[in-house]
Amino acid sequence: MNESAGLRFRRLHRPQVITDELPEQRHKGSSTYSGKIFRVTLLSLGVLLLLPLLVIILILESPIKPEVFTLKEPPMMKGCWEPNLKLREAQRLFEDQLVGPESIANIGDVLFSGTADGKIVKLVGRRIHTVTRFGKLPCAGSREDEPTCGRPLGIRVGPNGTLFVADAYLGLFEVNPTTGEATRLVNGGQIVAGRKLSFINDVAVTQDGKKVYFTDSSSRWQRRDYMHLIMEATPDGRVLEYNTETKELTVVMEDLRFPNGIQLLPDEESVLVAETTMARIRRVHVAGLNKGGMDTFMDNLPGFPDNIRPSSTGGYWVAMSAVRPNPGFSMLDFLSQRPWIKKFIFKLFSQDILMKFVPRYSLVAELHDGGVCTRSFHDPNGLVAAYISEVHEHDGNLYLGSFRSPYIAKLDLSKV
Repeated sequence: MNESAGLRFRRLHRPQVITDELPEQRHKGSSTYSGKIFRVTLLSLGVLLLLPLLVIILILESPIKPEVFTLKEPPMMKGCWEPNLKLREAQRLFEDQLVGPESIANIGDVLFSGTADGKIVKLVGRRIHTVTRFGKLPCAGSREDEPTCGRPLGIRVGPNGTLFVADAYLGLFEVNPTTGEATRLVNGGQIVAGRKLSFINDVAVTQDGKKVYFTDSSSRWQRRDYMHLIMEATPDGRVLEYNTETKELTVVMEDLRFPNGIQLLPDEESVLVAETTMARIRRVHVAGLNKGGMDTFMDNLPGFPDNIRPSSTGGYWVAMSAVRPNPGFSMLDFLSQRPWIKKFIFKLFSQDILMKFVPRYSLVAELHDGGVCTRSFHDPNGLVAAYISEVHEHDGNLYLGSFRSPYIAKLDLSKV
């Protein structure tokens, strides 16, 4: 074999080494290419699915038109506000026998309250008696039924032993607790000074029964849309006065952000009003030299106040069902400066779903003149007393109302 033939022979055999690797490389390249095709296809499908959703979200109009407002940095949870578990000493009464006993009043040892199914009930011992109802059946306590069934909220005992009740939809009533006869004093939904009474909330009565003060939380939102009201934060709430002798109805104060609970001061020249959205309590002057004026009784509360009721020590009990933890994170504080996020949230979620994201924390505080907190009772996570709306003191006990829980909670003050 000559040299040129030997070279040809070796060249014929050398490619065998190379061809042994080629199938693996070709397979690897094919796999990489297929993976890229799969990822591109999956990404394309994701875009195709998400794009219509994003377009719909952008096109949909948000049900709320939130305003930017400013809350101060929440106070530190120390001193009088130091967290504790004292509210967990409470016991539940009438559990699963009534729903949403928002406000409580007593005549002797008999308690009265209004419930989510539109009733005014009388609680005697362990029994529940229906006194009356203002609206029309059906009354299943649902969102759809509320406007026609009615939703009794604030309740007070007048000087003649009658009950004064604020119904969120149907108006202001005076009720005979024995016969159940109800007299409508103010019609809900009517226009007063150019604005509609859309969300009548709490009520207070003078000692002579001649003047009745009540809050209208919003002229835009009804009670069933209270989360919309909180998130929108528009100053369209008012305090009104009804004269039982002249039947005259006047606006005492306006441009409040969710005015909620109301309580007359002893001189009856001023009322305390919980301005829930702003986490503060205002003092509105309804008589005397300062009539028509307003100042702040207590600012920057560690929670969002609801009803206000007198305490036996000369102070006032304030109920809060959501807090602004410090240290911690408050979603409502965070969103106050970001209305665009609020709009986006309400495009995606219903009020019921949003409520599930609000941390439960029940806080009861006793406040005195000068905005001084003297004591507070807590139930972190609302394990025993949840969604509290009012604290009614009677015979050494605190009776805790709730805007949605199926019970009344009772706390013996001697144990805390």
